Amino acid sequence: MNGTTLYERPSAYASWRIALPHSAAAVPVARALVRTALAELDHGADSDIAELLTAELVANAVEHTIGDAPIELVVELLPTGCQVEVHDPDPAPPGNLTRPLDTEPDPWLEHGRGLLLIRALSSSCGHRATGSGKAVWFRLPTVPVQRRPA
Repeated sequence: MNGTTLYERPSAYASWRIALPHSAAAVPVARALVRTALAELDHGADSDIAELLTAELVANAVEHTIGDAPIELVVELLPTGCQVEVHDPDPAPPGNLTRPLDTEPDPWLEHGRGLLLIRALSSSCGHRATGSGKAVWFRLPTVPVQRRPA
């Protein structure tokens, strides 16, 4: 279920937290951290999807928040999957993360599909207020071994 009504924080068995610059340079760093975290522990979450959705969250935080305060990436590996959060200083919730748009994104525009991808490809997603702004998150399930690509 996507949404913000219930936010149950499962116990992580491994987690990483890193401050990233408030610039486009944060996106490849965030992707690399997620890829490395999933590979180092031979975790079963789909790393390609995790990287893509992480890039969308970080790019949105950089693009839609004012100032140069760092953003924070939190990656938690859970027994049932992984959770990725991006913390930024803007308390405003992300638009249309947890509910479908009334209209389809314009296929000719560069922007407007990131939250749609997060909603469509994650097992759940949402946002929550923090003491210094908000955290936007998604979860991916563990892929059973027999279904993992070779």
